[in-house]
Amino acid sequence: MSKQLLRSGIVVSCMTMVSRIMGLVRDVVIANLLGAGATADVFFFANKIPNFLRRLFAEGAFSQAFVPVLSEYQASEDKNKTRELIAYVSGTLGVLVTLVTLMGVIASPVIAALFGAGWFIDWVNEGSSAYKFELASLILKITFPYLWFISFVALSCSILNTLGRFAVSSFTPVFLNVGMISAAIWIAPNLEQPEIGLGIGVFLGGMTQFAFQLPFLYREGMLVRPKWGWMHPAVVKIRTLMIPALFGVSVSQVNLLFDTFIASFLSTGSISWLYYSDRLLEFPLGLFGITIATVILPTLSKRHIEQSVEQFTNTMDWGIRMVFLLGLPAMVGILLLAKPLLMVLFMRGEFREADVDAVSLSLMAYTSGLLSFMLIKVLASGYFARQDTKSPVRYGIIAMVTNIMLNPICALFYGYIGLATSTSVSALVNAALLYQGLHNQGVYRMRKETIIFTVRLMFGSVLMGCLLYWWMPTNTEWLSMGLRGREQICAGLIGAGIITYFVSLLILGVRPHQLRTNG
Repeated sequence: MSKQLLRSGIVVSCMTMVSRIMGLVRDVVIANLLGAGATADVFFFANKIPNFLRRLFAEGAFSQAFVPVLSEYQASEDKNKTRELIAYVSGTLGVLVTLVTLMGVIASPVIAALFGAGWFIDWVNEGSSAYKFELASLILKITFPYLWFISFVALSCSILNTLGRFAVSSFTPVFLNVGMISAAIWIAPNLEQPEIGLGIGVFLGGMTQFAFQLPFLYREGMLVRPKWGWMHPAVVKIRTLMIPALFGVSVSQVNLLFDTFIASFLSTGSISWLYYSDRLLEFPLGLFGITIATVILPTLSKRHIEQSVEQFTNTMDWGIRMVFLLGLPAMVGILLLAKPLLMVLFMRGEFREADVDAVSLSLMAYTSGLLSFMLIKVLASGYFARQDTKSPVRYGIIAMVTNIMLNPICALFYGYIGLATSTSVSALVNAALLYQGLHNQGVYRMRKETIIFTVRLMFGSVLMGCLLYWWMPTNTEWLSMGLRGREQICAGLIGAGIITYFVSLLILGVRPHQLRTNG
């Protein structure tokens, strides 16, 4: 099983890397076009709302509730029943998502007022930022239909992942990036307000993602005619699992949205600075954390159905080890190379040196919680695989309340940096509670070997960090370089860091066999 998990993990990681690289290219293009000013704030705000709902309903709670139920049906080896389940789920999901999408488009001013309260108050008082509220309402009408497309993408990805077809679902996000990059190059420059062109790119990207999935579902014999089935037993089970899961695995997204709400009261650029730092953090989070969680969830669900307690624990242990193996050096590396990375990626066009300084601070604040964000994804799988969505809800609410309480206080003293810091603290609270819950239930307890393994990884990461700090040019030296020079030095530091890290692990006694699950 460990070879299968590792093979699946490599496939997903490779496809995800392509997607994340394209995502970075997209953000580079947007930074060049909009920078980090008022119009960038408005676009990122309008794009964040449907993306928040996507992660909350589609990729978050829905997938976590649907995969275990689908795994049960597939375990029966009755393909007709599985197709029937998919038909009722897709039909029910389609009706609900269509209604939500229509409401979102029609009520876009209300949504903009709710989540961008600072702009709305300024609009009511005819202040200087009133146009932000009006523009946000308009772009929301264009970007909100993305929710409809991506909900069905999430459904088909869940089906394909359960069938072991991880590459397709991992590659699909590339098409959103292609749509937005294309719009930024060919549509936005021809409009008086280029941010509207980017909104069109979001719509086109979502539509392309949806179309890309259909042939693969057809090939697997899972492209069925949707049916309404609100009271179908499986649909009832999925929505019962899904409702509390809304607060569980997606609590970090709720926190990020609350950051946006508070940021609408802060200085212009705050939303953009948080966006760029969050996007850069999404690279290791998606490449490692989400990949590991995606790979282990179907396996955990099968082990639970088979009542293979030992193998269930082995799979969880494998996931935790992989998080620390990949997450620790990523966290240390980003903390040290925050400014150089931002200079290389974004400092061109409308994105200035002052923006690099501002984004680097929020990036470091977010990065301090990278391990927690990754662990949340993996630990939550241990609950959802057993169809326990109530426990993550309790922990998620506690973490969310922690963030809501810290946000105003931190923002008062540290502005947007305080918002990023409070989000990281709440993620740490969430991860700790998730692990404690699994420990108390006797589902998963970190083994002594894993603790020793993790300590060795920490020493390796610290050694890597010390050498990077020693080799790294000063801030003045970075600024004096041209783009090519920054790229070469930054790439060299990253390569040297990777080599140093893994050589250190070998010296410290870490061996490949320690990444096996023995299950």
